[in-house]
Amino acid sequence: MTQDEISRRRFIEASAVGAAAATLTQARDALGAAAVTADDAVLFRSAPIPRVRVGFVGCGLQGTEHIKNLLAIDGVELRAVCDIAPEKAARAQKLAKDAGQPEPKAFTQGPRDFERLCAEEDLDLVFTATPWEWHVPVMLAAMKNGKHGATEVPAAQTVEDCWKLVEAAETYKKHCAMMENCCYDRPEMMVLHMVRKGLFGEAMHAEIGYQHDLRAIKFETKDEGLWRRAHATRLNANLYPTHGLGPAAQAMGVNRGDQFDYLVAMHGNSRGLQDFQREHLAQDDPRRKERYVLGDVHTSLIRTKLGKTIYMVHDTNLPRPYARYNVFQGSKGIYMGFPPRFYFDGQEPSHRYKPLADFAAQWEHPLWKADRVVNAKHGHGGMDFLEDLRLIECLQQGQPLDFDVYDAASWSCMVELTAKSVASRSRAMDVPDFTRGRWKSRPPLGIIGG
Repeated sequence: MTQDEISRRRFIEASAVGAAAATLTQARDALGAAAVTADDAVLFRSAPIPRVRVGFVGCGLQGTEHIKNLLAIDGVELRAVCDIAPEKAARAQKLAKDAGQPEPKAFTQGPRDFERLCAEEDLDLVFTATPWEWHVPVMLAAMKNGKHGATEVPAAQTVEDCWKLVEAAETYKKHCAMMENCCYDRPEMMVLHMVRKGLFGEAMHAEIGYQHDLRAIKFETKDEGLWRRAHATRLNANLYPTHGLGPAAQAMGVNRGDQFDYLVAMHGNSRGLQDFQREHLAQDDPRRKERYVLGDVHTSLIRTKLGKTIYMVHDTNLPRPYARYNVFQGSKGIYMGFPPRFYFDGQEPSHRYKPLADFAAQWEHPLWKADRVVNAKHGHGGMDFLEDLRLIECLQQGQPLDFDVYDAASWSCMVELTAKSVASRSRAMDVPDFTRGRWKSRPPLGIIGG
């Protein structure tokens, strides 16, 4: 086939998929509208759970950090652990015993043994830090068996799976939280605090991204190297959108007064993994036969219903220092990340940024004033501990979570939508409204005290 014929076929295929998705969305909207009540503007909350009994699925690198955090929080009992590697489950059991808790039951009978954990154990919360493709199966099993669910990022990789999570949470009345730790980092929370207090004026634009040289990690023979690289052989998309998108969406009021409308995406050439493969692997290494389709640099533009714009980039295959490209522009000021700095209208000297330290005394987010957060020993400088702490506190107090299933779905669906856009020469893709119109009346995210 000629390139024109290939492009034409892709356009026709994309149009057919889009039409089918539109029909499915209309049907879901109709079902959702029939269930709307006067309480839909109130965020979901469950009855208080003074002692949260946890089952943990995926006790590897990141999972172990979460387990350490949970064991350090008052009122948490680790009842069960699950992993395909018995030694990792045993490590989690030892952590619980060292923390003075009874040894949790281990589930290690294959990749779907989490289903037995969810069905048999008396738990309040199932938390998963498995490879990405297992997030949705674990969460669905948890909610169907009467447990709240929490997952590492992204919550899902397809629009259809995002809808499955939304519909399960609504059907079973259970929390379905995606644990986006970057929403809890110190600069992002300070920005949110300032936005809510009006310093930025009207939210206008954000520039976000995940830019992290992961080549060595992807080619490891342990931890993420066992699974993460495989996604680059299958999907040309922004595989990891939520680190930047979550904080920006919260600051902009997405799902709480505004909504993502549509996006366009573009990708560049794929070179980084191929170069690393050629330069670092032995000639007889079977990984040299892998072929990668993931573009090294993915860029997207997102527009909201109220006209806010977001530039989003993903780059994990090229040499560069770690950065979460992070800009938040309001009508009265701007925040620039890495290093964190601010500029507000009328600031002196003019046209000069001031460092975050100049604003911290007045605008530090209340949650970042707690010593136990600042001095947290496990997980990305304190933000992982804070996200786990907030999850448990909300469950214990019977409060709505800081972000819910609608956030998990709208942030995670960008994986498939960027893939479809780049496959159709940057054609615009509508973002589903997982709230079914309820974003118009849902209350804004508040500033929680320490």
